[in-house]
Amino acid sequence: MSWTPDQIPSLEGAWALVTGASSGLGQQAALQLARHGASVVLAGRDEPRLARSVTGIRAVVPRADLRTLRLDLADLEQVRRAGDQALDSYARLDLLFANAGVMATPKQTTSEGFELQIGTNHLGHFAFTGLVLPALLATPDGARVVTTSSFAHRTVPTIDLRSLTPGGDPRPYRRWRAYGESKLANLLFMLELQRRAAAGGLALTSVAAHPGYAETELQQAGPAMGGATIASRAMTVLNKVVAQSAARGAWPLLMAGTQRGLPGGTYIGPRGPFETRGAPRLVGMSSAASDPDLARRLWLASEEATDIRYP
Repeated sequence: MSWTPDQIPSLEGAWALVTGASSGLGQQAALQLARHGASVVLAGRDEPRLARSVTGIRAVVPRADLRTLRLDLADLEQVRRAGDQALDSYARLDLLFANAGVMATPKQTTSEGFELQIGTNHLGHFAFTGLVLPALLATPDGARVVTTSSFAHRTVPTIDLRSLTPGGDPRPYRRWRAYGESKLANLLFMLELQRRAAAGGLALTSVAAHPGYAETELQQAGPAMGGATIASRAMTVLNKVVAQSAARGAWPLLMAGTQRGLPGGTYIGPRGPFETRGAPRLVGMSSAASDPDLARRLWLASEEATDIRYP
């Protein structure tokens, strides 16, 4: 049977935190979580946009219990402050959706000097998840971490770990390669988090999902950041013709986060042609994404890069 959000069980009493919740997939995921009774923390770097997202959700779910958290994943000092604030404010987290990200940006760096896409999409989430881990482990029935990846992880054969050193990657910058490596890192992180949780006997489940080709702001934002207005407009047209809506793109994330009985290491994506659209189902991942040695080395490099070490 095709999965839809109507199959989400009651989430009354559950606490969920969604990164990148000011628009797109994150906002749509937050809406459905609130609709099914969860208390939702909307995290993002732009507070006015978060406020507008809250207003939009409350227009659909008037009694929604919504909070906001300023989180700039491209600034590890701010990530630390956000993690501390989350621990101070929420005794437990049942669901963490590590969803925020940037795509195909021109060459830029984070506050600490990491390439922007690996720094935001992977390192920021690695650090934030580690910081709020005590709240995740305080969930009586076991929390779930959902990491958003992409079918773009298949476009790269591996990840060059020199990119996790500020200024340490000597290769000529290629925006789509950098994006693919950041999405590969997301899957490696998801699997290594699950392996470590299982080895430690922790009540924590780590899964991942990808939205296929969904209409969000990501497609236009990257070209626009580089001043490529024609490319940005072309992506807008392509979105209208090819992409599924952000609401449908969020379905794999929601299934990964709420479907009972999903084992750790599960990866959910659309069932349609080339996993671009359609109802969510279990999907596969590349051999590089399943490489346990690469996942271990990425984890150690991420600890060094962020100075965050999971207990």
